[in-house]
Amino acid sequence: MAEYKLLLPSMGEGVMEATIITWLFSEGDTVKEDDSVVEIATDKVDSDVPTPVSGKIVKILKQKDEVAKVGEAIAILEIEGEGGNTASEEAPAESPASAPDTETLKTIEEPLKVSASAEFSGDLYLSPLVKSIAQQENISESELKTIKGSGLEGRITKEDILAYVKNRGKQPAPQASPVQQAAPAPQPVQTSAPAATITAAAGDEIIPMDRMRKIIAENMVKAKQIAPHVTSFIETDVTNVVKWRNKNKAIFEKREGEKLTFMPIFVKAVVKAIQDFPMINVSVNGENIIKKKNINIGMATALPDGNLIVPVIKNADQLSLSGLAKAINDLAYRARNRKLKPEDTQGATYTISNVGSFGNLMGTPIIPQPQVAILAIGAIVKKPAVLETADGDVIAIRNLMFMSHSYDHRVVDGSLGGMMLKHVHDYLQNWDLNTEI
Repeated sequence: MAEYKLLLPSMGEGVMEATIITWLFSEGDTVKEDDSVVEIATDKVDSDVPTPVSGKIVKILKQKDEVAKVGEAIAILEIEGEGGNTASEEAPAESPASAPDTETLKTIEEPLKVSASAEFSGDLYLSPLVKSIAQQENISESELKTIKGSGLEGRITKEDILAYVKNRGKQPAPQASPVQQAAPAPQPVQTSAPAATITAAAGDEIIPMDRMRKIIAENMVKAKQIAPHVTSFIETDVTNVVKWRNKNKAIFEKREGEKLTFMPIFVKAVVKAIQDFPMINVSVNGENIIKKKNINIGMATALPDGNLIVPVIKNADQLSLSGLAKAINDLAYRARNRKLKPEDTQGATYTISNVGSFGNLMGTPIIPQPQVAILAIGAIVKKPAVLETADGDVIAIRNLMFMSHSYDHRVVDGSLGGMMLKHVHDYLQNWDLNTEI
């Protein structure tokens, strides 16, 4: 018999750690290869971790609500054979520059059994692990802002903050760059005292937020604080789109075994408009604009519990209508059945929210960071409309739909945001009834 260390697997670019939600097996239980043994949560999505081997769980190393980093052992299994995995299969060791001494590491990592609760303004993205270390070491937000992050988009990683803890007090804190001094981040205007605590009245029900609702709330507040939102609206005649789908949906379902919804058509029109106006497909990093090469479309999806998640159609510009339909159906199904992987919710460069699925005519969506625009699609409604014909204007019953386009006014002016929306409108309103699926 041999020992096998079950490691927290890689979960996509930028995901460095996860929180243990619950173990599906206990110590002493026997598991088979590919059995899901533990549920984990990242800042993006909940998922399961399967075991790559069969064996008996002899020790669980990370308990519920503890944080584990990618490549870290979370359990030990007893397996058949003479050799299990070795230390070389685990995550790379800390570099000498960032590795704290044993006593410091013990002091820092022990409190990670408690969920991080440090309060920060939201101007700085901090993972649960980094928050825990900052809280334990009494590192203020102003200190955190002096740490140069080496993670995705400059985020502070565990290695960054451990290196800071090790060298804390040995060197002066780095000074803000001249550019930062010349253009400091605007401070919120204090117009009133902090909101008073709300007291529940007799008969009121108090419902604690679940983990996902807390993440959504934090991200929405951060998004509104960062980006000055502007919204443009347009009403589109999608009669041709409705006719085309009605003609093709039965054929498509019989051929592919997939439903043909309106979403692939909307995505196709948005992708074409992004190609016309690539400066919509950007992110803001300080005083720099990052123009994205790939067009990855986020698809806001409501979950059965009322929460929201945004799976991502990667390289949507490279997919046909048929390919888009399959990708959208797959992501929607896995989202609603909690089968998404962390990488399925990462890397979006533009998002679409179909508020029409709830019967809403329009909405003013919040831009998910670090994107700079989001499109809300309203319900398709039959209305009388004026049509221009060779014999003059006539009134006819048409399928009309509102679209609302929210964009970040730091880098997207009204002309760009409005023209991009108009191009989506034109592509949908002039949809070719002979388009192949």
